Order: sequence, then structure tokens, then C-alpha cells
Amino acid sequence: MPAALRDQVRALQDEAWPSTGGDAVAVRGHDPALRPLSMLLVEDGRVLAALDILSKALDHAGHEYRASGLSTVVTAPDARRRGNGLRLVRAARLQLEADGADLCIFTCDEPLARFYERAGFEVLPGTQLIGGTRDEPLPSRPLAKVTLAAFFTPLAISRRADFLGADIELFPGTHDRLW
Repeated sequence: MPAALRDQVRALQDEAWPSTGGDAVAVRGHDPALRPLSMLLVEDGRVLAALDILSKALDHAGHEYRASGLSTVVTAPDARRRGNGLRLVRAARLQLEADGADLCIFTCDEPLARFYERAGFEVLPGTQLIGGTRDEPLPSRPLAKVTLAAFFTPLAISRRADFLGADIELFPGTHDRLW
């Protein structure tokens, strides 16, 4: 990513998730093992919206899936309520499907769920992601997060019920504890 765009993305992220002690900004970025992919909506050299896609193999209910999740979705404050974030999230969903992901699964704060539903994701009632590591798990339920997903491949679509009301052991690691 060109430095000028990267700096704009970091500024948007810093505004959305301010550092509480100098450490949040210093560790911003993602674990390379999760194959981070950044997507930006840029107009006239200005970043209107940005997000990251993280991916890993997910073992769940006896099946292995190519799973991805959305992370650090942010829209410039003066570009909100104009469809920019929605346009970018829809594009990310389409890109994941085209790239062969079995599913996209992630969490968000409950008030944002409707936004993601409009982008083609569905809320999975009673489902929680278990982030962190096996030794230091981070369940999403106590964080008041809802889980959303989109199922792309025949395998994932046929096994959708396995994800409803389930604990999904994502375990993305110690850096990206939940994506």
C-alpha cells in the first residue's frame, strides 16, 4: 500500500480506536500468519473507507474450512451515511467469495449488525467466536459481540446449521485476538 494511503488509514483507525496508553497504535497491524489483505475505498487520493480481511483454516464440527473475517472496518467521519462503508464491505464479501473462501465469519458490536446484514451477512443467533489461543481463550459473548457470517461454498452452505448457536474455536492468536 502506498505510504500516503497507509498513513490515512492509520489516522482513521487511530480516530476510531484511540490509544489508551501508547500501546494500541504501536501494535496496530495484523499477524502475518492471518494473511491480512487491506481493502480501501479511495476517491481523488483520499481514503473514504478501509477494512482488513484476515484468513486462516478453521476446524469446526469435524470439517476444515477456508475461513476469513473482517477486521478494522472504518469510514472517515465526514464520509459516513453516504454508503461508502457499505459499498466497501459488499466488495469485500464479493472478493472473498470469488477468492474461494468457504465462509466469512466475524463479530461486531450489536448496534452495527444491521449494517453488516445490509452488506449480505447474517447474524448467527447464539453463536460466539472464541478468539485468543487455546491456552488464553477470548470468548466474544462477554464482550457483547454478535457473530455474523456469509457461507459461500457448497460445503459451508450445507453445514450452516453447525454454526448456529455454536462456540466457534477460531483461535487467531495473541496479536489479533478476535478478528
